[in-house]
Amino acid sequence: MPAKIIQPNSEPFKKVDIDPITLDIIESALRSARYEMDAVLFRTAMSPGIREQHDEFPMIASPNGKMVVGQFGSFIHGFNRDYDGTIEEGDLFLTSDPYSCAGAISHAPDWLVMRPVFLDGRLIAYAAMFGHMTDVGGKVPGSLPTDAAQIYEEGVVIPIIKIYKKDVLQDDVLKVILHQCRKPQWNHSDFNALVAAVRLAEKRLLELCERFGVDMVQTAMDELLERNRSAMLHLIQTTIGKEERVYFEDYVDDDGKGMGPYKLACTMWREGDLLVFDFEGTDPQSDSSINMLLNEEMFKMFVGVYLINIFDPQIMFNDGFYDHVDVRIPPGTILKPLKPAALSSRTHMLARIFDVLGGLLGQRNPDYMVAAGFSDSPHFMYSGYDKDGEWYQLYQIGFGGIPGRPVGDGPDGHSLWPSFTNVPNEFLEAYFPLRIEIYESIADTGGPGLHRGGNGVTIGYRALEPGEMSLHDDRWLTYPWGVVGGLPGRRSRKEIVRVDGSTEILRPKCDHVKVEAGDLLLFHTWGGGGWGDPFERDPALVALEVDRGLVTMEGAKRYGVVLNDDLSVDEDATTALRDKMRGERPEIKLIDRGGTVEELRARCKEETGLEPPVAPVFREHIIKALKERDERARRAVAAAE
Repeated sequence: MPAKIIQPNSEPFKKVDIDPITLDIIESALRSARYEMDAVLFRTAMSPGIREQHDEFPMIASPNGKMVVGQFGSFIHGFNRDYDGTIEEGDLFLTSDPYSCAGAISHAPDWLVMRPVFLDGRLIAYAAMFGHMTDVGGKVPGSLPTDAAQIYEEGVVIPIIKIYKKDVLQDDVLKVILHQCRKPQWNHSDFNALVAAVRLAEKRLLELCERFGVDMVQTAMDELLERNRSAMLHLIQTTIGKEERVYFEDYVDDDGKGMGPYKLACTMWREGDLLVFDFEGTDPQSDSSINMLLNEEMFKMFVGVYLINIFDPQIMFNDGFYDHVDVRIPPGTILKPLKPAALSSRTHMLARIFDVLGGLLGQRNPDYMVAAGFSDSPHFMYSGYDKDGEWYQLYQIGFGGIPGRPVGDGPDGHSLWPSFTNVPNEFLEAYFPLRIEIYESIADTGGPGLHRGGNGVTIGYRALEPGEMSLHDDRWLTYPWGVVGGLPGRRSRKEIVRVDGSTEILRPKCDHVKVEAGDLLLFHTWGGGGWGDPFERDPALVALEVDRGLVTMEGAKRYGVVLNDDLSVDEDATTALRDKMRGERPEIKLIDRGGTVEELRARCKEETGLEPPVAPVFREHIIKALKERDERARRAVAAAE
């Protein structure tokens, strides 16, 4: 049954005239409130994943559930559709169950709080925030098991609950939840920080209504949504060809259980003013935790951010344009798994979607064409008991190479999410039994091109106490592909140098890696693909990057550049080498993947030191039964309504 909104005051809002200056002031105030939410959270959270790395996402939505400011798009429509209960003044909701909110959050470590904002008995807005908890229980520290088969193995999963009723905390419920977590103090603090953030948004919304009047604020929200809709409609009409279908596919290399790659496939076309993305052809859901319950509204937001940032970054992205984008994801696939499929390691799928989106849009318009880049959030986890018998537990997100783009090189050692920041090494060494011995860009990992792909990063973690490590990463088999003549970036690699001097190559997704004091983990992330012909890159720029340690002398030859011992360009040798390499290379590719999946699998052992993953086996009979179960449930709900 859909949620029931309890409003003692049912008077509709009045649309009023609003001048451009007032609209700009309200827009700026809403933007400011959104960033204030971040600031409150960072100041009050305890876990480094939120406090230091900023793994959180805020939102302020209109009373009809459309995101006006935020990052990930609104989940309110799905919430109102699926929540069987009331929404009242003084409520504050909590959930960590992706299946309860249509994938608005996509795994159990993400805790989402949502506050309906009321004024004079009327719902005027929603404020929400979610953040990634360091631990929520489950079979491994960090609650991101690579080998989980069901969501029940991934820690406490919180359905949609009223954690505050009439502004009274349901303390016993919270205690039960925190009791399942390995770091309850951190979770408690982070939860309070999330609550403080949404209450801050509520306060700012009420202040706006007091200053301008509730009708003016509601009119401004509607205008901001409409402005976004008009801008996006113009971009869709002018940059996306009508009726012509474009197809693209990419892969997640393995599932943590030795099978892979898994295919993400999407076809894009325009029907009038409607931009369609159809994921038919995507692989069935996995028996491991790499499944991603992709929220359609979230994907629409990704499309909007992509288009707006290319053509007009000043446009405030929000949900206004959603009726012009249609997202079709077949149920039972790896992007729409059916409960109880595991979801904890969904980051690889989530991130690869950006590469798929770039591949689709880039084929249609060269202004959109970017290479494959650091489309992931690699996770490093280290836990155990220190010499004082205290439990320590680190969750950290890694950085890598951003792809080459039409406007220039990809940044080195950057995050998938632009707002994420690095955990300072000094913090890590002060609070955890480890030492950071290496933190540097990896030369030559960015794909050569007219615009170079960003380099990956090596972090050397020296364990100072016995414990366990978990690693999550990808792009170790497939390459970050280059475009329009650019070459692929280098793959990722993980290895551990034991205290006895022996070296072991680690699988990219693994748990329970035992370490002793003195062991050194080398965590190498991948580089971004190159954009454009590398032989068109300025040789002086290549020489500068050799001097800066971003490219090696030998790596410079991949651009056809020969350097003297003093790093000056040997003009004659460079001209000769480029002429020779141009004559020998095959036809320039629009997309250079470095080989087919089968070719990469055949070369895997030689190139990576690891056995290749085997082709996935899909349990079609189970998926069919789950589909039939869900269909019966939908028919039952429809009949009851």
